[in-house]
Amino acid sequence: MNQVRKADPNNKTVAENRKARFSYEVLDTIEAGLVLTGTEVKSLRQGQANIQDSYASVEGGEIWLINSYLPEYLQANRFNHEPRRRRKLLLNKREMAKLSQSVDREGMTLVPLKIYFNDQGRAKLLLAVGRGKKLHDKRETEKQRDWSREKGRLLKEGG
Repeated sequence: MNQVRKADPNNKTVAENRKARFSYEVLDTIEAGLVLTGTEVKSLRQGQANIQDSYASVEGGEIWLINSYLPEYLQANRFNHEPRRRRKLLLNKREMAKLSQSVDREGMTLVPLKIYFNDQGRAKLLLAVGRGKKLHDKRETEKQRDWSREKGRLLKEGG
């Protein structure tokens, strides 16, 4: 029998940083939990978040998500959160040590790629360890993208 699998409403992408893959060479990714308040979770469930200009930083043995935007939840009144506050990331000690080592020694950057809800309904952040691309690398990426688009068009017309 053919079973049609429905998309899980809990497992959805809330915010994606599409500019990160263009600006950075992504070397490794890690899934991290987020420390959020109740109104932040409700705001995320409405699909309102922006991580375009955000980054992660290692400070005092902990990793923080900085400059991410989660708008206020309108029904929360006075119990609302600050939209651009720093949010702590939940990782185990080994992962934190590995990330801080790559940032300190190798000059890498921690870039958030997307925020989503996993199968258990928990908010997760896909964090990438990346190296900034130079201008010629960005041009090369753009050439590759244009060529793959053109190749798709040619195959569609010819095939």
